[in-house]
Amino acid sequence: MKKLIILSFVTLISVFANAQTGSLSGKIISKNSYPISYANIQLNNTNYKTITDGKGQFSIENIKLGEYILSVKFLGYKEYTSKVIIDPNETTTLPAIVLIENQEELKEVVLEGHKQNKYTVEAPSNSLRINTPIQKLAQNVQVLSSELLADQQTTNIMDGVTRNVSGVTMIEHWGNFARINMRGFRLPAFRNGFNFQDSWGPLSEDMNTVERIEFVKGPAGFMMSAGEPGGFYNVVTKKPTANKVANISVSAGSFDYLRTTIDLGGKLTEDGKLLYRFNGMFQTTDTHRGNENTQRYGIAPALTYNFSDKTSITTELNLQDAQSYLGSAYIFAPVGDGYGSLDRDFKFTDNNYPVTNIQELTVFTNLKHQISKNWSFETKLAYLKYDQVGNSAWASITDTGDASRSISVWDALSVGKYFQTYLSGQFHTGKIVHKVLGGFDFTDKNYWADFNQSVSIDQNQPFNIYNPVYGNTDAPVFDRSIALKYRNGGKPYNGYLVRSYYVQDELGFFNDKARLTLAGRYTELVTNGKDEIDNKFTPRIGLSVDILPTFTAYAMYDQAFTAQNGITANGDPLTPVDGVDIEGGVKKTFFGGKLKTSLGVYQITKQNVANTDYDNPLTGDGPDGIPGTADDTESFPYSVQLGEIQSKGVEFDMQGQITPELNVILNYANTNVEITEDTDATKVGQRIAGHAKHVTNAWVNYNFSKNSKLNGFGASLGYQYQIDRSSWAWGANNQTDLPDYFRLDGAISWKNDKIKVQANINNLLNEYLYSGSNYGTYLYWQSEPGINGRITVSYTF
Repeated sequence: MKKLIILSFVTLISVFANAQTGSLSGKIISKNSYPISYANIQLNNTNYKTITDGKGQFSIENIKLGEYILSVKFLGYKEYTSKVIIDPNETTTLPAIVLIENQEELKEVVLEGHKQNKYTVEAPSNSLRINTPIQKLAQNVQVLSSELLADQQTTNIMDGVTRNVSGVTMIEHWGNFARINMRGFRLPAFRNGFNFQDSWGPLSEDMNTVERIEFVKGPAGFMMSAGEPGGFYNVVTKKPTANKVANISVSAGSFDYLRTTIDLGGKLTEDGKLLYRFNGMFQTTDTHRGNENTQRYGIAPALTYNFSDKTSITTELNLQDAQSYLGSAYIFAPVGDGYGSLDRDFKFTDNNYPVTNIQELTVFTNLKHQISKNWSFETKLAYLKYDQVGNSAWASITDTGDASRSISVWDALSVGKYFQTYLSGQFHTGKIVHKVLGGFDFTDKNYWADFNQSVSIDQNQPFNIYNPVYGNTDAPVFDRSIALKYRNGGKPYNGYLVRSYYVQDELGFFNDKARLTLAGRYTELVTNGKDEIDNKFTPRIGLSVDILPTFTAYAMYDQAFTAQNGITANGDPLTPVDGVDIEGGVKKTFFGGKLKTSLGVYQITKQNVANTDYDNPLTGDGPDGIPGTADDTESFPYSVQLGEIQSKGVEFDMQGQITPELNVILNYANTNVEITEDTDATKVGQRIAGHAKHVTNAWVNYNFSKNSKLNGFGASLGYQYQIDRSSWAWGANNQTDLPDYFRLDGAISWKNDKIKVQANINNLLNEYLYSGSNYGTYLYWQSEPGINGRITVSYTF
């Protein structure tokens, strides 16, 4: 098979060597010489098109010989057209193209822009550090645009975002953060290219500040420091812009849901040197269980100052304040009763259960400088402070339905400091193009937590699930007289420091029809509780080849080296995870690039992976396997590191526009994760929890055309379907008995150039949906609400 693959690639490359095509490149700027990003570039009456990157640059490859009309369009500017000639085996580089503002045409362009939804994105964000179009990467990257998130009325990362990417699921959660798994492993939560993942954090992202979400599959260590072998998701926030942004929205829905947002942006100075963006949000809501009213607000100002057309600095601040009833979503029952045996609105907590308060502050600063036409560097700083004061709930239960409920303190403080600097450029050696990237990453993270104080609230009379009585308990009182940092001897619960150095060269052959990526990263990990420094060099090799201008094949070998949080039963910190990813696939675009598809296969091998240590339970009061809780019988606070596990799978994604009226998301994944090596031979072959073996999702959106009597109206319908699934952990001989999951959602909308009204209905079939686990002696699960809806009115001014 290896020989066949190599022979196929060699044959393809030899064919391309004789092809007679050329390339076109250039840069788009404003009259003040500022680069214009995301301008639309097209050769008229052809499928040759692209968009400009963060530096205003563009490149179109594999163009047939001949004479064309180049068209450049961008919102608020006059269209630019020019004649270009493509010569064989050469790159035609145009002088800088200057776009002229046209205020009279601005309204017309906005009207046309609202006639369709844009589900596809051509280029990765600047925070991924690469300029190669997504379709040409030797990597599977799926991007969720703000238009798609708006169609689905997604307001939070936990609102079904995962439905849009193959093999991605969100398993049970405490209410403050999203645990998102892909390829069987938890995905780190990145923001603007920084890894903000904590054991129980960061705070779930509110979509009011989000421009796009990028799901990167595979380690991608050359992009990000210490990438998880399964991949990561990167939330890209809204940036200052020279174009005016002014939008306000108001939403209302089930369970006393109320929300308002505002998004403003534009120039603060007439010359456009100082730009701004401001996003604000306020939300209040209950849950389907009732008496769990919470509030959440956030503000996110951002400024960009352009010192010149070559140098700029951007600073963003994001402050979020949220309330959450941690642990209140859990339902417990005897194993014999089965999942879903209690009403989905059943509550295990009393109405006086105290709320947890969370405040998260993030700051980003990004300095860019264009050294020359082909070389630039960036330096980025970030800071995270997550402050939580609250508690969590848990219970143990007997076969008769008597529950022993407990409430534990859960105060937490997470502080992260980040630094990145890198140089990127391009040069030629003969006919080979080199796109070079190199830099240094630094991360310093610490997480302090107190969940050692616990109160049993059913000492006098058990709480029986078959005859529940509420109101007989008092709210717990915890001792917070000592500052959190010093409650456990002044040591963080977990933390680590990362220093890494990396270099990458993407070599382009035959007018960039074949691209070979060679990269390496040297990483040093300093883990709290360990005296020695863990270090490793991890290589990466990738190859992507254009079989046709719209059809690309790719193959990739990548490694990862990541820190782990937790301790063994002996009190030893966990050693880092070693991961290897081998994958390959094909990517195809249709309808002039408006519809994108990808099909890939992969095998991920991870060593030293942490899993719950069921052989070493902790009896009596104390923290159990889930933080902030206590179980009077037994709990599982320790981890055991498995010898080796493998994840294998197949993934398919379709995303984009079939017609100007019809947009679609469709995906499927087959995933299997199991133990392949262990000191206990009986464990080899066992599946690992945290994935569904089969996952398929779809979302279809139709907007009636301007020639229709229903112009302005739109409708959407989508489903989520998971088969043979597990969520958190498996007890009872590592078996799961969760039923399959199917959810159907829909939406209708109306809009014109100023106003949009949209109503979304979730769980149209009113199914009892949940995720959960079998702990061997009892079951627990979290239910979703029945049929529910939201309506949003937004106004652009």
